[in-house]
Amino acid sequence: MATYFLRRLLLIIPTFLGSTILVFTILQLAPGGPLERTIQQLQSGGMGEMAVEGGGGSGSITGGSILPESAMKELKRFYGFDKPIWQRYLAWLGVWPRGIKHRDFSFDSEEYQIEKRVGKRSGQIWRVDIHRDGEDFTVYEKDGTISEVWEAKLEEKNEDGSIDGVIFQTEFSGVLTGNLGKSYTFAKPVTEIMKPRFRISLFFGLIGYFLTYAICIPLGIRKALNHGSPFDFISSVIIFIAYSIPGWALGGVFLVLLGGGSFWDIFPLGGFHAPTEIWEQMTLWEKIVNQAHHAVLPIISWFITSFATLTVLMKNSLLENLSQDYIRTAFAKGIAEKRVVWVHAFRNSIIPIASGIGHIIAIVITGSYLIERVFNIDGFGRMGFQAILDRDYPVTMGFLVIVVLIRLLGNIISDFALATVDPRIRFK
Repeated sequence: MATYFLRRLLLIIPTFLGSTILVFTILQLAPGGPLERTIQQLQSGGMGEMAVEGGGGSGSITGGSILPESAMKELKRFYGFDKPIWQRYLAWLGVWPRGIKHRDFSFDSEEYQIEKRVGKRSGQIWRVDIHRDGEDFTVYEKDGTISEVWEAKLEEKNEDGSIDGVIFQTEFSGVLTGNLGKSYTFAKPVTEIMKPRFRISLFFGLIGYFLTYAICIPLGIRKALNHGSPFDFISSVIIFIAYSIPGWALGGVFLVLLGGGSFWDIFPLGGFHAPTEIWEQMTLWEKIVNQAHHAVLPIISWFITSFATLTVLMKNSLLENLSQDYIRTAFAKGIAEKRVVWVHAFRNSIIPIASGIGHIIAIVITGSYLIERVFNIDGFGRMGFQAILDRDYPVTMGFLVIVVLIRLLGNIISDFALATVDPRIRFK
């Protein structure tokens, strides 16, 4: 069995690469990307005036005007569209050097050495010398040594014999090094944007996950043992009505009936907790109560569908096992009913539920955009959906990385849980 799970872990690598390559390619080739959106905003005056640094000076782009070539070059470089798509993917992965801190320079037709200011180091202005040998360049520090930090390459040859180039630094920084990039929308590292939102979805997901199993399994057992009774009939009606209503729609109904300002003003209209200025002044106990007060309706809406599914699955599985020959044999031997149900039938009945544990874990952690939108919760699912709408590629790909890994690990957890509860399962 250990060999099987080792193979499954190793299969995560090609599956992850295949998934990310597919989505990365679609995002990069789809129209209306961040470059097109930025150009449209600039030309329509949506961003006013933008300063573009390049070469030896700077220019400006005024809304409504045609973008100069230097500005287009800067935008393509910023969004990574100055390289082939396969290089962009490898750089995002972290196995191809990523160019950073670009500085443009130009050589006249008769120039073979220029001095370029590239920033500051230790509080002092940092200048380097760029030597030209045809179309090749060498960058020297002021002490005469070849720079280990800066590289230079040719960008364009002009008709008058001058040459435009770019000096830049490189680094191996990507997913494999823990760097998911910087968000185009928030101008912050993706990990900083994801952490608080992931905690929110994890909070709702895990609480709902444990409550669902804690309620569904006993309820399903009781329905099976009382099959055909009024309790079974009434609970089935309630369960199937709940199953037929989408969670986000049920959340809207809850807010209308039970939210603030309604006839029954019991729960708040949304949010993860009270406003920050009020939250920070609360004691620990007040925070716990306030958090629970805000979490009741979202958790119910989040897991109403899986709640119904697990309950019915538990009942039907137990009913099926109670009708098996080995159960009748156990009763015929005079074994107590509780022992037959809880020792013999229950363990086999739990197998279908155990096989779906990993899938449910993946769902609860990735969150639900619609429910988070209804309750105005800035969670993980809402973040991923909004990133797609905003063409925020770094956040979208970071969201994909987390979801794919959780899904793959969830499948392995399901197999492990299945092998644990069913001794007949032997993975080879």
